[in-house]
Formats: sequence, C-alpha cells, structure tokens
Amino acid sequence: MGSCCHHESSFSPCSARQRRTLWLTLGINALMFGVMVGAAWYGRSTALLADSLDNLGDALTYGLSLYVVSRDRAAKARVALFKGGLILAAAAGVVVQIVHRLFHPGVPLFEVMGVFSLLGLAANGACLWLLWQHRQEDINMSSVWACSRNDVAGNVAVLVAAALVWLTGAAWPDVAVASGLVLLLLVSSVRVLSAALAELRVAAKASPAQTTDLPTSLPG
Repeated sequence: MGSCCHHESSFSPCSARQRRTLWLTLGINALMFGVMVGAAWYGRSTALLADSLDNLGDALTYGLSLYVVSRDRAAKARVALFKGGLILAAAAGVVVQIVHRLFHPGVPLFEVMGVFSLLGLAANGACLWLLWQHRQEDINMSSVWACSRNDVAGNVAVLVAAALVWLTGAAWPDVAVASGLVLLLLVSSVRVLSAALAELRVAAKASPAQTTDLPTSLPG
C-alpha cells in the first residue's frame, strides 16, 4: 500500500489534505455529540447515548490526529495507542449506563431514537466519505477511518433498535443494541491498539533508512 505521506513536511500537499479532512470531521463530530447526548437524555435511550459518546471520542481522536499529521510514524503510533484507549473508555462508559438502565428500567422514545439515529447516520456517512481517501496513508489516518466506520455501524444499530422498541413496546432492544455497540467498540479498540503496538515495535527496531518499509495502516 503506497502513501503520499512518507517523511512529509508540515507544508506538504498530503499533510494539507489530511488537515482539511480532519478539521471537517472534528467539527461534525463535536456538533453531533452535543445534539446526540441531548437526544439520548430526552429519549431515555442507552443505545443513543452510546452513539453520542462515540461522537465525543471521535472528536477527541480527530483533534489528536491533527496534532500528529506531520510528525513521524512513532508519534503517530503513540497517538493511535491513545485512540485505542479512548475507544476502550467509551465502551466502559456504555457498560455503566447499561447497568444503570437494568436497575432503573424505562421504555425509551423510539421516535427520538429513530430521528436522531438517521441524523447521525447522515453526519457519520459524510465523515466516512471524507476519510475514505486517507484510510491507507498511515497509522494515524487508518485509525481515524476505523473510528468513523464504527460510527456508521452504530447509527444503523440504533435505527434497528428504534424499530424494535416501536414493534415490541419494550426496552430490551435498546439495551441489546447498546450491548452490541460495546462489543463493536471493544473489537475496534483491540484492532487499533494491536496495530499501534506493532508499529511502535517495528519503529523501535528500524533504522531511518528502513522507515519507508513500515506498515502504514490498520489490517483489514
């Protein structure tokens, strides 16, 4: 997999393109976090809350990614490692909310879940489209793209949960989908952490002349 971003300066065309994309996706996710967390609170939806926390984690991730756009691969790998930790923390936050919901049951508002999951799907679909061209450039952009892909899957899952809540009149679909999102976050966290650790190990052993042969993106 080739990349235009090997050893680029902070003023290279590749860095400039990555920065523009990251600023756009950061803005979208920060805005969507505010919208979605309010909707989750109003609609009493754990799945929607999981989605909103994912948006917050992504906004932080994109900010960190901007910081390392023009830095070396070791720096990018260390930030990817931190991103994996953020995804893991988001999963833990959703688990806490699921436990709370089990002890304080209540049927969420499926109308709120449906409308805002569609809104989130549109926003995250735009982010995924923006990041598609960068997904194999380096570990930094690969890990960002993986986060965005999770968001789209999460939005679809919440939409399914809304339909099931409407059909059953029960809260279990909301909790079930939130639990599925926890699993998705855990898998994504393991992938990002594993790729970042592998990149760090190879970077530590490689000489400067060998740097261009390092892996530049997440597996898969």
